[in-house]
Parts: sequence; structure tokens; C-alpha cells
Amino acid sequence: MRAIIQRVTRAGVRLPDGEVRSIGPGLLIYLGVGKDDDAQSARRLAEKIAHLRVFSGAGSKFDRSLIATQGAALVISQFTLYAGLKGGRRPDFADAAGAETARPLYESFCAHLAGLGVPLRTGEFGAHMEIESVNDGPMTIGLDSTGI
Repeated sequence: MRAIIQRVTRAGVRLPDGEVRSIGPGLLIYLGVGKDDDAQSARRLAEKIAHLRVFSGAGSKFDRSLIATQGAALVISQFTLYAGLKGGRRPDFADAAGAETARPLYESFCAHLAGLGVPLRTGEFGAHMEIESVNDGPMTIGLDSTGI
């Protein structure tokens, strides 16, 4: 699994039906599922992100996690994190999992994050959405579950 996390003061997503889901301070998480990912990848990545110290305490150091700050997460499925560009200018997505594999792993990641006590909002899997965010920092980190 791959994730791009952005520390935000607020973020929201507009779904195709017009519904808006939003969070206040926390993390906007773009999540991609690869064809070799499994339930263990989802659990490990959720735990890593929930405990990742990317928020500043009184000393202005990165010493607080999403859980410690009681921040929220907005998770957006994004297969384009697996874009390959070796063959030219048009990306291919051969390393991304198909929807039949990716959806349950995306849902598993979200369930693990919520199970750790993180208030959670999600986009709509596989849908075209409008996402807005106000980055705090900026603070943007890329994670890959193979490296954790």
C-alpha cells in the first residue's frame, strides 16, 4: 500500500451525489492499494500513520501523533499512486490492485484506523471526487507499506 499524508487544519471531499464529508485538524490520507498488498499491509500502514509523530507539541518538535492530538483523518482512495511512467508519457497502472482486491483492503485500512480511535471520514471508493484541503505546514509525507 502507498499513502500520501498531508497534515491539515481542515479538509473535505465532495462526492458525486453532492454530499460533503469533512474533518478539522488532522491528516488527509490518499491511499493506493497495490496488487501485492494484503490485510497485513493495511493493518501495518494504519498503525504506522496513527502513531506517526508529525504534529508539534509545545517545543515545536514533531513529537505528537494523530492519536495524541485527537486529530481526525480523511481517507481518499487513489490508485494513481501506483502510476508507472517507464513506457512514455501516459501513466500505466499495472501495479495497482483491481477494484475487487483494492476495495476490501481500503476498507480494512479504514477499519484499523478507526479501531485505533481515530475519528474517520472517507471518500467514495472508485469515484471521481472534489477534494479541498488547507495544509498545515506544509507537511506532506509519502509512505509505502513495504518499507515499514
